[in-house]
Amino acid sequence: MSERAVSGRADGLIPLADADTLWVRLTAAGPVPTASGAFSRSPACARVGYVLLGGQVVATVGTSAGEWSVREAEVRRAAAELNGVGMDRRDLVRIGPFRGVPEQERGEGAPLRWRLRIAGELREAGPRHDVGRPNHLAGIDWRQLLVEQTRDGTQRTWWLPRAVVRLLDATEHAETRWVRAARTHQTSATITQPSSHPRQASTAVTQPPSHPRRTANPEGPTPSLLPYGKELEGQLYSVLSRKPGTSRKVARWACAVCRTAPATVLDHCHEHGYVRAPVCQSCNTQERPDHLYSNDIRVASRYTRLFHTDADDWLRHWHRCPGCRARTTLPLPHLAAWTAHIACRSLRPTHRASGGRKPCGVLRVSWTGSQNAPRSCLLTVAVDFCPSGEHRVLARVPYREAAERFRAWLAETAPAVAAAAGPDRLDGLPAQFRPVVADTNGEDLELF
Repeated sequence: MSERAVSGRADGLIPLADADTLWVRLTAAGPVPTASGAFSRSPACARVGYVLLGGQVVATVGTSAGEWSVREAEVRRAAAELNGVGMDRRDLVRIGPFRGVPEQERGEGAPLRWRLRIAGELREAGPRHDVGRPNHLAGIDWRQLLVEQTRDGTQRTWWLPRAVVRLLDATEHAETRWVRAARTHQTSATITQPSSHPRQASTAVTQPPSHPRRTANPEGPTPSLLPYGKELEGQLYSVLSRKPGTSRKVARWACAVCRTAPATVLDHCHEHGYVRAPVCQSCNTQERPDHLYSNDIRVASRYTRLFHTDADDWLRHWHRCPGCRARTTLPLPHLAAWTAHIACRSLRPTHRASGGRKPCGVLRVSWTGSQNAPRSCLLTVAVDFCPSGEHRVLARVPYREAAERFRAWLAETAPAVAAAAGPDRLDGLPAQFRPVVADTNGEDLELF
């Protein structure tokens, strides 16, 4: 097959139908499944001046005959970027359902808000509706990646691979910046080039710039994301989250953990109630334990990353809470996970598998008592689904012993974080600890 499978014009523009074909062909062998109709089928809408494609915003060009085209080079660039995404389908992020979700705006041209779109479609049609029909958001066929889980046979939850969540979050942010740049450009064009004819002025206002991404700069209307310092350190989440304009302020920062994606939420310590930092949705979900109930936690494979390859970043992030920093420890669920994953690692049984021995079962930690009463708090580490016993208990570790082990490990693993912690380091420490702050979202995360 010829490399140029579509018939474009000399100016590099191709019709939407040809762009659909090219997009599917270029991404057929990529890790992220894509769908036809990325340019011509809802929610894509060429009339608004752009189409979302992978993590990119592709400008559309209209003709006097009412036809729409896109630049072939932009389609190829977006396809190349999507094909370069690394994805682990087992590394999942919960995307819903959540309580208190506002209604999604309907119709073509509405903002992406991909979580609300997916939740709306699944609530209306069910997850198995139109199985043979491709469903796309920014050209990505999300139904092929959606994982549905149930608990107690009643509550449904929906999950997507973390790489796709990050990608769609970035797309949503890129769309917001594109629209803001377009509006600023339109306003500027209207002011600097006034028209005596009202119809001509209206046309000038509705024409978007052809390449808004290239005009963005720190001094322009769409400045790059700001790195987070310590602007919110020591502030109470219960107070800050109710202040008008907080969400807009958060969106200006880059995620304080990964430092690449736009921040969307304020992560906070539920034991002491203090804001840690603005983070992206993916990092916020990754930081949460896999399954946290009133007094037990499943230690998922994500902790391998949190306590190993990215330990310095995550430990520094958790210690942004002045309460945790003064105690030189972690919130109870994370301390429980650390105890099982690190302190009790040698106790976990293994079984023969291809390529060597493999740890069996799933680690789970339960506790009695509270971190606020450390003398009576006891952590019990067990293995679920172990062939030698369905709920085999590995160890019972008092809270104080777990905290002491963590302090020693912290000093060895992240000495800079350990040096800034402890009761003798009272920088920004509140005079009085606040009570535990309940998670306003519920969803079995009240203690986190």
